[in-house]
Amino acid sequence: MALKLYGAAMSTCASRVMFCLNEKGVDFELVPVNLAAGEHKQPSYLATKNPFGQIPAFEDGDLTLFESRAVSRYVATKYKEKGTDLLRFNNLKELGLVEVWLEVESQTFNPPISAIVYQISISPLFGGTTNNQVVEENAEKLAKVLDVYEERLSKSKYLAGDFFSLADLHHISYTHYLMKTPKASLITSRPHVKAWWDSISSRPAIKKVTADMNFA
Repeated sequence: MALKLYGAAMSTCASRVMFCLNEKGVDFELVPVNLAAGEHKQPSYLATKNPFGQIPAFEDGDLTLFESRAVSRYVATKYKEKGTDLLRFNNLKELGLVEVWLEVESQTFNPPISAIVYQISISPLFGGTTNNQVVEENAEKLAKVLDVYEERLSKSKYLAGDFFSLADLHHISYTHYLMKTPKASLITSRPHVKAWWDSISSRPAIKKVTADMNFA
């Protein structure tokens, strides 16, 4: 039975899973969810896909998962022998470093970058206005995070070492959208961070997804 991913191409969370599936070379079906119509909030979706009314939801036969980071870990684990080795199962030290930077992404990097992207790019789509104070406060937080990344990436090509991993992959969705805003300078002003971004964003498996990632 084909893998099914319920979501939308523009979604940061759905794209995170699609990046992983593509890096693994695994076929899947993207089942569109009409967010504008509130399809993800309907009782049938809540009961069978994601009880929190969010995307994506992922089906592998009779198994249904949600939360994009958990799904990508599942895919990387199930298909560990296929495609890119995203979790470094054969090297415990490298696996440990991947796990560290996965946590950094979710706990330290994601909060400020998601707030910036939401204020600049998403809120106006729904009739809201950009709160510049929130943008600047979170840009300051993200700058401090990226200063740490700059130091780290001066010593290795990727976050966990000299290999592309799930830790790098998890950063791509929101950074893709950040690069479309005036705050792209947070990336481009740091040479090692910029080189890292240029490398991970130019991978064929990634470009296949980002080609369809547009809010407007």
